[in-house]
Amino acid sequence: MINREETTETFIKDVTCQHQGSEYVLNWHWAQDIPCVYVHKSQFGAPFNINELDDRQFKLYTREEYKVHKGLREKTDGIGRYTYRIFPCRLENGKPILLMPDGDAHVIHVSTGKAKIYYSFKRGGSWFSKHQSLQIRIFSEIPIERDVLCYVKKEGSPPANKDDGTRYNFIRDLEPGVNLMPEIEVRKKDVVRLFFTDGKKYGEMYELIPE
Repeated sequence: MINREETTETFIKDVTCQHQGSEYVLNWHWAQDIPCVYVHKSQFGAPFNINELDDRQFKLYTREEYKVHKGLREKTDGIGRYTYRIFPCRLENGKPILLMPDGDAHVIHVSTGKAKIYYSFKRGGSWFSKHQSLQIRIFSEIPIERDVLCYVKKEGSPPANKDDGTRYNFIRDLEPGVNLMPEIEVRKKDVVRLFFTDGKKYGEMYELIPE
């Protein structure tokens, strides 16, 4: 079992990430007397309690390895967001003791790229009717939870954002590939657009592209 201690010292700081081809490289500033670190990787936003983690979820990484590889190199495998926590260690009888620092100087959030979401609309109905049917077609590279996207309907002009018109949520998750939404009824002058429900959060993870 990994032995752990709390510390008020900032032994690891200035953590950065750079994408290099099919890899991304993490770099950080080490305190001079820190010989190694334990690295923990998790999905972004996942609950974190260090006391509930299995030792196998930590990766021991030495200063020598860091120098040889010029950082910690990870393969860009798929699309997503991850959180890395880099815990400094001290040695006791040749064995590393994990130090748990205050704050987030040892933490970095990494994005491995944006998943593309393409969407289009198909209208149908009679020329003489005031209403038309509308079907939304969405193509996604990866699974998307239903609360990521919404569609907004506005009469006469395109909605500028998710709050500019009447907003509707999706009722099911999106699968990879083509997703055809149930037809809805709209007025001929209605304009519909898709938006992220949280542009700041999901805009870092996905790219929304009208076809």
